[in-house]
Amino acid sequence: MNRVAALFVIFVINLWIGLSPSFLLSKDFLWEKVDEGLSIKEFDPAERPKASDPKILIVKIDPKLYSLKLLCASEYGKVRMTVKDWCQKHNLISAINAGMYQEDGLRNVGYMKNFSHINNPRLNTGYQAVLAFNRVDPAVPEIQIIDLKCQDFDRLKPKYETFIQNIRMISCLQENVWVKQNKRWSMAVFGVDKDGNALLIFTETPYSGYDFAKVLLSLPISIYNAMYLEGGQEASLYFSAKGIEMDKIGVPRAEFAEDNDRFASRPVPNVIGVIKKSR
Repeated sequence: MNRVAALFVIFVINLWIGLSPSFLLSKDFLWEKVDEGLSIKEFDPAERPKASDPKILIVKIDPKLYSLKLLCASEYGKVRMTVKDWCQKHNLISAINAGMYQEDGLRNVGYMKNFSHINNPRLNTGYQAVLAFNRVDPAVPEIQIIDLKCQDFDRLKPKYETFIQNIRMISCLQENVWVKQNKRWSMAVFGVDKDGNALLIFTETPYSGYDFAKVLLSLPISIYNAMYLEGGQEASLYFSAKGIEMDKIGVPRAEFAEDNDRFASRPVPNVIGVIKKSR
């Protein structure tokens, strides 16, 4: 049964049992709710290269109920760990790569600051997206991806304590800004939707950056903007809550994905973690 037919069947059943048809129009209908403000979903896009390829995993986080944490090896004894190990050591619900890193194995390729700790003090002029959270001004969103092409970073910088700069994928105008290319790889991506929710996004299936941004814009996730975090075997996403555990690992090159081989997680220096806020 295809998706349209399945939705029609559910529509008829809902009418029969007395549920409002508006239930089907809810943007939360497609998500699996794990807890209040925390949902996951494995999406099956129409443009998936092969029907047998792994689906795209997205974790949706309401920043009113959950906090993001930047954890850096440069701040924690210079010890790199797998994303899963970062989660288990620091009691995180979920985590994803915070970005690509330099040859020293510690510093982010773009600007990275976490309160008083400076991982990389320099803005990368080639990267046009900066994730900001841990706000100090209640007038700004709890989290946002600052688009350096259409926002004033100098004005916003005093309003947050944590910044992570990476490559822009989807602009503030919801436009795909990645250059077309043939190379494909697994990816970890951070997005923000139009309601201000954080989206941790992972695809094991290799895509080009342009094609994956196009896929994200086609999914029913109301994406506002997005930035690229990491690719290949280093790309990772771990999630564990309410009895659900997912440990996603990228493949090093597109051709290695053909035989469904799985590779061991690689230790990474910087992750974005998720914790529940205390009430």
